[in-house]
Amino acid sequence: MAMAEADNPQRRRRPAPDPVAVLRGHRAAVNDVCFHPSLPLIFSGYPAPLPPLDSPLQQRLAADGELRVWDTASHRTVSSVWAHGGSVGVYSVAASVRLGNKIISQGRDGSCKCWTIEEAGLSRRPLSTIRTSTYHFCKMSLVKSTCTTCSAQSDLSSATDDVELQSALGPNIMAIAGQESSQVELWDIDNSRKDYAWLSKLSSLVVQVMKEIKLERPGVSGTAIRPDNKIAATAGWDHRIRVYSYSKGNALAVLKYHSASCNAVTFSSDSKLLASCSADTTVALWKLYPPKTASGEVGVRTGDEISQ
Repeated sequence: MAMAEADNPQRRRRPAPDPVAVLRGHRAAVNDVCFHPSLPLIFSGYPAPLPPLDSPLQQRLAADGELRVWDTASHRTVSSVWAHGGSVGVYSVAASVRLGNKIISQGRDGSCKCWTIEEAGLSRRPLSTIRTSTYHFCKMSLVKSTCTTCSAQSDLSSATDDVELQSALGPNIMAIAGQESSQVELWDIDNSRKDYAWLSKLSSLVVQVMKEIKLERPGVSGTAIRPDNKIAATAGWDHRIRVYSYSKGNALAVLKYHSASCNAVTFSSDSKLLASCSADTTVALWKLYPPKTASGEVGVRTGDEISQ
């Protein structure tokens, strides 16, 4: 009897964990969140709330969005800066090892800005600003490896366009921005210059679906893959964060905390933390399926699912 109970998969189900910390302080929906690759910091961006209609500050603050820095150990705000205008304010934030002590923010005002992380927090002024002339809800993505660049615009569907590519040697930091018009732009962060823009009409030949996961409820605002390639997470419109085995695609957990749409999820570089942000004005930090350590301690076991 004891052996039969031990083999019963239902006995292995554990309740979904609560967040280990909830970062409160935003006064409006949090649009994006990311970890610093080496420092115990997390960045979040959101639009500023509207003051009362009779407030003389309404016209000024309504166009501002705040970029906030948190300490992941103390769970307190380190610093903040009003970064972008536009109705959505700060729409996307990104950091990487190659950026070092810098962070990139993207706003609905059509600009991407590079900020320096100083001892007292973020620099009060951006190190550089890129005017993209794009006003949409497509988030940027940093290029994390050396890439090729050129100074031309081309339609990749045309065989007549002859575009000369150049190797991006040196410490160039590049960012990619996508538009609703299907145009993709490659930007040089160091020089605040758009190096390349192209329209792709051959997406069916370039991208192939390897696995498709059916969701019970439609609507995904963001996805993230843990750096160790063990698990992946989605941010859902239904206020839920769903966790999957990255290799097999099977569902592992449904995390329930947020009371409004989840806008983004991201993993820390050491794979120990998952962060989620929501329209409920909060950022939640989660610990689940700890990565395998050098001593071979507990890692991700896809058969050990968390109950939903």
